[in-house]
Order: sequence, then C-alpha cells, then structure tokens
Amino acid sequence: MGLALEILGLVIFLGAHVFVTMREHRAALVKRLGAGPYRGLFSLVSIIGIVLAGYGFARYRAEGLIMVWYPPGWTRHIVELLMWPASIMVVAAYIRGHIARVLKHPLLVGVKTWAAAHLCANGDLGGIILFGSVLLWGGYARAMLKRRADAGARPIQVGGTKNDIIAIVAGTILYLALGLWFHPYVVGLPAFGR
Repeated sequence: MGLALEILGLVIFLGAHVFVTMREHRAALVKRLGAGPYRGLFSLVSIIGIVLAGYGFARYRAEGLIMVWYPPGWTRHIVELLMWPASIMVVAAYIRGHIARVLKHPLLVGVKTWAAAHLCANGDLGGIILFGSVLLWGGYARAMLKRRADAGARPIQVGGTKNDIIAIVAGTILYLALGLWFHPYVVGLPAFGR
C-alpha cells in the first residue's frame, strides 16, 4: 500500500511539473483560470503530490523494504558529500549570483544532485523509484528548458559575489538542518555518521 501511495504521489507531483513544460497547454489554462488561481492550483496539486509521496514512502519503509541491491556502506559518504553543494545550489536558485549564472538552472542541478546522490546509497525499490524518477524528471525538465519557445523571455536578474556568499551560508545552514534535524526526525534515519 505504501509503495502505491508513493508512486501516486510522484505521478501527481512530477505530472504537475511536466505539465509546466507543455507551454501551450499551460498558457491556455493560465488564460482560462488567471495567473493567481493557476499558481494556487499548481501549488495545491504539488503539495498533495509531495505529501502523498512522502507519506507513501514512509509507509513503504514501515512495511519493510524491498531490496533490489545492497549498496556498500561507503556510498553514504557520497550523499553526505554531495548534499552540501546540492543545498547551496537550491538556495542559489533564489539568491541569484555567479553560482546561478554559471549553472543557469541551479534548482534543477541541485535537485538532480540530491537524487543522484541518494540513488547511489539506496538499493531498495521504493528509494530507486523515488530518487530515480526525480532524477529522470530533472533531466527531462532541463532538456525542455533548452527547447522552450519562450526561452527568449526577459532574463532573471543576477546579483554578484555578495549573493553567492549569502547562498553559501544559507545553503550550509539548510544542509545542516536537513542532516541534523529533518533526516533523523522526519525520515527516521541519521544522515551523518553511522
């Protein structure tokens, strides 16, 4: 039951994000609903999807993991290592500086880094589905960004080194919060150490 809920949540969450790449359909829905209601609906659907995926993944883990392969213990260090820059990249998407300019799409790079790192250290079916589908979506979303007809839209303003320093500090705080609080208390597994 948990795995089915996880998959349903991923279909809803990632489906909503794939819909965004269908620019003509998205534009028609925005025109019909209005920009504000569209954003609200998108947010609601995304929240429902992520909550279902998270709850389903937790239920699946409680019901017992279905192991596909057994990753070596050292793969945990890959996650610990890559989650720090991934956290910085996610923050740099919102506090835009040179990091954002170089990466172009730091949120997608951060999410793909998160997914790839976790995929290395999780050999169970639920983890492979979760992290693998998010990684595939990230690759798809990046490819679609390159092909968008509205790619010539006004560029997002980019700050300088000050924004990069803020992104690094805030990203480090996010990394520590995820590792010291979120992972052990919400996920139920320690992120650092054994």
